[in-house]
Amino acid sequence: MTAICPACPPHDAAPFRPAASSEGALSLHLPDIHCAGCIAGVERILHDLPGVTRARVNLSLRRVAIEGVALDPDRAIEALAAGGYRAREIDAGLLPGSGPELRDLLMRTGVAGFAMMNVMLMSVAVWSGADASTARLLHLLAALIAVPAVAFSGRPFFRSAVAAVMAGRLNMDVPITLALVLSTGVSFHGALTGAEQAGWFDAALALTFFLLIGRCLDHAGRRAARSAAAELAALDIPQAILLSGGERRAVRAETLVPGDLVELRPGDRCPVDGTVEDGSSELDRSALTGESAPVPVSAGGAVAAGEINLSGLLTLRVARAGQDTTLARMTALVAAAESQRSRWSGLADRAARIYAPLVHILSAAAFAGWWIATGDGWRALDVAISVLVITCPCALGLAVPAVSTVATGRLFRLGLLVKSSTALERLAGIDLVAFDKTGTLTTGAARLVGPVADHDLALAAGLAAGSSHPYSRALVVAARNRGVAPARVDDVREVPGIGVEGTVQGMRMRLGRPEEPSGSDGVALTAAGRDPVTFDFDEEVRPEAMTAVDCLRAHGYGVAMLSGDGRAAVADVAARLRIDEALSRLMPCDKSAWVGARQASGNSVLMVGDGMNDAAGLASADAGLAPSTALEAARSAADVVLISGDLRRVVDLLAIARSSLGRMRQNIVIAAGYNLIAIPLALAGLASPLMAALAMSMSSLTVTLNSIRRFT
Repeated sequence: MTAICPACPPHDAAPFRPAASSEGALSLHLPDIHCAGCIAGVERILHDLPGVTRARVNLSLRRVAIEGVALDPDRAIEALAAGGYRAREIDAGLLPGSGPELRDLLMRTGVAGFAMMNVMLMSVAVWSGADASTARLLHLLAALIAVPAVAFSGRPFFRSAVAAVMAGRLNMDVPITLALVLSTGVSFHGALTGAEQAGWFDAALALTFFLLIGRCLDHAGRRAARSAAAELAALDIPQAILLSGGERRAVRAETLVPGDLVELRPGDRCPVDGTVEDGSSELDRSALTGESAPVPVSAGGAVAAGEINLSGLLTLRVARAGQDTTLARMTALVAAAESQRSRWSGLADRAARIYAPLVHILSAAAFAGWWIATGDGWRALDVAISVLVITCPCALGLAVPAVSTVATGRLFRLGLLVKSSTALERLAGIDLVAFDKTGTLTTGAARLVGPVADHDLALAAGLAAGSSHPYSRALVVAARNRGVAPARVDDVREVPGIGVEGTVQGMRMRLGRPEEPSGSDGVALTAAGRDPVTFDFDEEVRPEAMTAVDCLRAHGYGVAMLSGDGRAAVADVAARLRIDEALSRLMPCDKSAWVGARQASGNSVLMVGDGMNDAAGLASADAGLAPSTALEAARSAADVVLISGDLRRVVDLLAIARSSLGRMRQNIVIAAGYNLIAIPLALAGLASPLMAALAMSMSSLTVTLNSIRRFT
C-alpha cells in the first residue's frame, strides 16, 4: 500500500467509529498533511465519494471541510486511510466557542428583548392617555409582535414543561409555561375585544426575556465544569501509527495491546500510555498537569495519552490503550464531578419539587379568593397570573447546582480533579490536614547512600523489582547503575506497610522496614539464619511543600505528618517543614486509627497520600486527596486527585470548598427571603404580572450571578 505523498507512510483502512453525520457538512482533522500534494490527494479522494459535493483542505489547520448529502464519516475516514492519510472527525461541541445550545438561547433572548422593548414603548403610549381607537390599534400591533415572539423565545420552557407533564410530573417550567400562555392568551383576547387586559403583553415578554437571561447565565456556569470534561475528551486520539513487521499502519488506538510499538511524530498528540523505546524529544504536558514548560523525554521515559510530542520522532512501547489510559480514567472522573451533589443540593431539590405543585395551588386559591371577594374575573385572573409568576422556584432550583458546577470547573483548572459526589461540602469543614511523607511531601525519588556489598544489593534489587515503593525503585536504580544483576526471586508478595517477601534459592527473605532496635530509617534485608543488612536512603523535600504547609497554618489549619518510615527520617522532614506533629513507623491501620481518634476529638481531617499504605487513611478521613502519580488504590480511595502535582493547590482546594458552601447557603437564603416577601405581596394583589415577572427574574439573576462570580 503506498501513500499519495512520498513523505507520508502507508496506512491500512482501519477507521474508528465516530458518530454519523446527516447535516450536509463534515469536518475532519488530518494530522499528516504538509504539502500541496497532500491537499490535492485528500480532495481528490473525497470528491470521488458518493454524496460529496465539495471538499476544501485548510493546510494551516490540517483540517478538511466536506459538504454534501448523507455524508458518512466512517466511509470518508476509511477512504482517506486507504490513500495514506490518517483522519479523525472533529466534534464541534469539543471545539472552543459558545456551543450551539448557548447560541440558541442567546438568539431567543435577543428576540424576546427586542420584542419587549417595542411592546413597552406601545404600552407607554397607551398609559400616556391615547384615545380608545389608538389604544386598540397599539394593542393589536403589540399582539403582532408579542405572540410570535413569546412562541419562539419561550420554546425551551414549553418543550421542558410538555415533556414533564407527559411523564406525569411537574417541574419548574410548568408554572412558567402556564404563566406565559395565560398572560399572552388573555392579552391577545383583550387586544381583539378591546379589553383592558391587552396590556399584559409586556409582562409575558419581560418574563420570557429575564428567564432566558437567567437560563443563559446558568448554562454558561455549567459549561465551566462541562468544558473541563470536553477539553479532556478533545485530547483523545482515536488512531495511532502501529509499527509491525517493518511497516507502519494507521489503526484504531483502542485495538492496541500492551507491548505494541507505535510511532509518535513531532506535533502529534499521544494516543496511549507507554514508555519511550527509541528516540528523544520534549513533551507538552500542560493540558493534563497545567505545567507549561516542555518536559524532556528519552528512552525509558514515560509518556501519557493526551501529551504532545514537540520535537523528535519517538517510538513508544504501549502500556495502556483505549479506556485504560490515564486520560480516559481522568475524563471519567471529570464526568462524575459534573454531577456534584451535597446535603444542600438535596434540600434545594426537595424544596423545588414541593414548590411546583404549591405554585399551582396558591395560584388557583388566589383566583378563587379574589373572584369570590370582588366578583371581577379579570381582576382575579390578574392576581392568579402574578402569583403564578412570582412564586416560580427558579432561584431555589439554581441555588446549589450553579455553585457546584462553577466550583468544580474552577478547581479543575487549578489542577484539582473532584471526583466524589459530596466532596465540596466535606472539604468545607476541614480543620486538620494530615500528609503522608514519602512521595507526598517528598519527591519520592530516594537515593541509596552508604556502602553496600554487590551480593546484598543483588538480593535486595531482586525483591524490590516488583514494588513501586520509592526505596524499592532506588535499590533497582542503584543496582543498574553499578552493573549488578538482580537476583532471581520466586513467590514474591508485597504487604503494605511491611515490605516485600520472596524466595531466593529456597530461602525465604524479606525486604522491608527494619526492627526498631536497628536504628536504621531505611529498609532491611532479612532472612532466617543471617544477620540483617540495612540500606539507608536520602530523600528530597518537594520545593513547594514548605510554602503549602506555611499557608495552611496561616489560614488556621492544623498540619500533621503520618509516615511508615523511621523516626530519624520523619523527624528530619518535619523539622525542615516546621511540622510539630509527625508520627513515624505507622502501619496502614495505624494511620486510619489516628484519623479516627482525631475525628473523635472533634477534628475534620483531610488526608493527603499517594501509597497503598495510605488508602485506609484516605478512606476513613473526612476527605482524601491523592496526587495523580499515586497508586490506583490511593486514587480510588481519594475524593480529589491532584493532577497538577503542586501541593500549594491544597490551600486553594479548601478555600474554594469553603467559599462554595457559603455561596450555596447565601443562595438558599436569597431564594427563601425573596419568596417570604414576594408571595404575600402577590396574594394581596399588590404586584401586577409585569412586576411579578421582573421580581422573579431578578431573584433568579441574583442567585445565578452570585454563583458564577469568580472564586478568589
